[in-house]
Amino acid sequence: MNQNALYIKNRLSLRAPQEQALNILADICQLLPLSKENDLASQVAAIRAKYPVFKDFERQFPNICFALATGVGKTRLMGAFVAYLYKEYHIQDFFILAPNLTIYNKLIDDFSQPSNPKYVFKGISDFAVNPPLVITGDTYREMTEHQLFQESIRINIFNISKINADERSGDKPLIKRLSEYLGQSYFDYLATRERLVLLMDESHHYRAKRAMQVINELNPVLGIEVTATPQIQKGSKAVPFRNVVYEYSLARAIKDGFVKKPYVATRKNWKPDNFTPEEIDRLKVQDGIRLHQHTRVELEKYARNNGRKIIKPFVLIVTKDTEHAESIKQMIQGGDFYNGYYKDKVIVVHSAQKGSEKDENIAQLLSLENPLNKVEIVIHVNMLKEGWDVTNLYTIVPLRTSASDTLTEQTIGRGLRLPYGRITNDTAADRLTIVAHDKFQAIIDEANKENSLLRKENIIELDEDFDNTPAKEVVVSNTILSVGREEQNAEQASSFWVPPTPEVKEAVAIFQDTVLPEMGREVQKIGELSEVQVQEAAFKRLEEHLTQKGDLFAQQHIVEIKQHSEQLVREFIGATIAIPRVIVQPGKDGYLKFQPFKLDTTNITYQPASQEIFIKSLTDGQFSFLQGKVSGNINQESAENILLAALYDIPEIPYEDYADLLYSLVQSVIDKLKSYLGDEDVKNVLVSFRKPIAELIFAQMKQHSVYVQPDYTAAKVYPFERIYPHNYDKITSDKVYHYTDTIEPTSAIPSKVFTGFKKACHNLYKFDSKAEKDFSGILEQDENVQKWLRPNERQFDIYWRNGSHKYEPDFVVETSENLFLVEIKSTRDLESAEVEEKSRAAITWITQVNEYAGKTGAKKWKYLLIPHTEVLANRDFAYFTQFAKG
Repeated sequence: MNQNALYIKNRLSLRAPQEQALNILADICQLLPLSKENDLASQVAAIRAKYPVFKDFERQFPNICFALATGVGKTRLMGAFVAYLYKEYHIQDFFILAPNLTIYNKLIDDFSQPSNPKYVFKGISDFAVNPPLVITGDTYREMTEHQLFQESIRINIFNISKINADERSGDKPLIKRLSEYLGQSYFDYLATRERLVLLMDESHHYRAKRAMQVINELNPVLGIEVTATPQIQKGSKAVPFRNVVYEYSLARAIKDGFVKKPYVATRKNWKPDNFTPEEIDRLKVQDGIRLHQHTRVELEKYARNNGRKIIKPFVLIVTKDTEHAESIKQMIQGGDFYNGYYKDKVIVVHSAQKGSEKDENIAQLLSLENPLNKVEIVIHVNMLKEGWDVTNLYTIVPLRTSASDTLTEQTIGRGLRLPYGRITNDTAADRLTIVAHDKFQAIIDEANKENSLLRKENIIELDEDFDNTPAKEVVVSNTILSVGREEQNAEQASSFWVPPTPEVKEAVAIFQDTVLPEMGREVQKIGELSEVQVQEAAFKRLEEHLTQKGDLFAQQHIVEIKQHSEQLVREFIGATIAIPRVIVQPGKDGYLKFQPFKLDTTNITYQPASQEIFIKSLTDGQFSFLQGKVSGNINQESAENILLAALYDIPEIPYEDYADLLYSLVQSVIDKLKSYLGDEDVKNVLVSFRKPIAELIFAQMKQHSVYVQPDYTAAKVYPFERIYPHNYDKITSDKVYHYTDTIEPTSAIPSKVFTGFKKACHNLYKFDSKAEKDFSGILEQDENVQKWLRPNERQFDIYWRNGSHKYEPDFVVETSENLFLVEIKSTRDLESAEVEEKSRAAITWITQVNEYAGKTGAKKWKYLLIPHTEVLANRDFAYFTQFAKG
């Protein structure tokens, strides 16, 4: 450890993992120039040689990630990083990015308030004499030129929303707008600082494409990420970061005693998943409060016995939505819930709250550690976000969550921090309890998995064959319109107008790529763009876009563009297939139609259940029991109504339509139970096991039913919009192939990128099969085909499978007479239910747009479902119209 790192470690009293992270930063900085001139490839190789877990920077500048578990001290570590870079390299410009308002405000306090107990620079003498200038997303416009250029450290703290506003609609964020005293925007001022270091708190929030682009534009000399979640979710797959240089997992933090030990609680010999959701909610909350009361007493005993401050614990209840949260609050405030003791000790916090209610609850939330705060129960929708740091959360009651959701670091992370800063070896003071009656065994199984957060020593896992996979790059398949603008040159000047300056060229791009597509909401068909009054409206829109962009010469540019508007509009129409914007989705869910039958009760042999609470540690397997009877009866209804209510909760059963059938089935169950149990035990079994019994009944009902398919509806139709470009991955060492090239083996076709098209609306395409590639050749050769394209996934909003899946056609083709949606399918899949449902959705879309086309005189659409065996090179496009559907 060098002298500056050692000094900071001692002055800030860094924990072992924080110290190790600081040492790694110091080591890596010696491998980097810390300037804007970078040889990224050689730097990646140098870092990877010393830290094999590291794979790549993942951004356009040197960028490394420190993955530390929640509760270990990421904010203090960021303070240590800033102090070290200042003392060792005299770096003065820092930009700290926060993912949300909570963390943003917390970072401002932690970096700017020496009186704050969590002030990150406490003990650093350099900053005591000359404190850092902290500039925030709310104060940067108030900074004077003298302040920004004085000889001191400058720490900019911004919420990501302050710099990440969507500019496509012309809404440029304030930070990117011109500042009179700087002569440029504040964003540009930061980007041009000679040595700007970027720190990203909870960096898993900045991996979306737009956030990545904006961060790259800042052009820092070094980026440092800190997060407890070094991965992003793509569908069902977790994709780990590739720039991690240091990992300190939750499992290690638990083992090393830096956070509380998580336990999970349930009822002994009880099966809560057999109850209704409402009953499970009530029982889990009741038992959570019992555990809370027990913990509160034990914490006070520990504090008094050891001369420590008394900790006032609280309970966090996680609900699925705001309505659910309010219903739980009403339950807790009821007189029959612990005799109304918690009526004024519960708050609900969610994003839908407004005004004084929200302000009051937020104030209560932020002062929960204060003994004078009487709140003991916090109800929150889903989960409180990162940055809400409390040390007195001891009981979490997650309602209606899956086992994997319950066990994530996001779920338990809010309760991991230790109130005394270290493990006390007192069970009550060191334990976080998760109440999970309905998920107990699943959570135990999850915790014992090899890759569980609670067991795993290393949470970064790349595939074993990662290093053997071919390197890939992204290639952009531009629209022919934008490609045409790039290819214009002086030789074409006699027939084509070429924008004379980069500024005019950019204005033309806005006109053709943004303004003209927007006019699709103002006209009835694309040909109307040639009309004078329509173009005048378009130029007004262009002026708005250029003004918002800060173009000081917008008027002059528009005058010049107007002189060539006929050519520009003609180019747009010629490069565009008029694909209407219309959203098609299921209007009414499908449903089951049930037939009468006799219930088979052979497997109904249930026995009554117990109510004792069983608590088991997730780390060492130890367990204990908490005795006591739950206040209140679970259900006082008749035996028939208990089971009928469980069937009523099954959404697929329209209760009113099948009341007689349901009553007869319920009576069959009760008759079976009475054949071996007394009346009280029959009711006990129905209360305890109503859910599996109801599921058994429903399973047999489905065997005596038919499924009625849903209908589809469509929204308003607009005649056309922009053609969206594609972004394809390509093997770096591979070439771009001509679409006529033969590819062997044909299974390699999906990995190749093709070009050479003359009628397509893009310059590059990928194909999923040989049949699709061959079909593109047919389209290129057919004289009757005017234009065609492979649509981007955003081009259509056609939904199927109850609105859960989006349908993307293989091709769109325009001829002189019609427009076509084309799907090419393997012959073995043509009769499948999936293809049939996609076809129905597509045909409904076509029906809607053709109704619109009939009113406006536009071309009609058709849907073609083509067997792959029919795609042969000697056929023209007209041949395939025989496969029209609908």
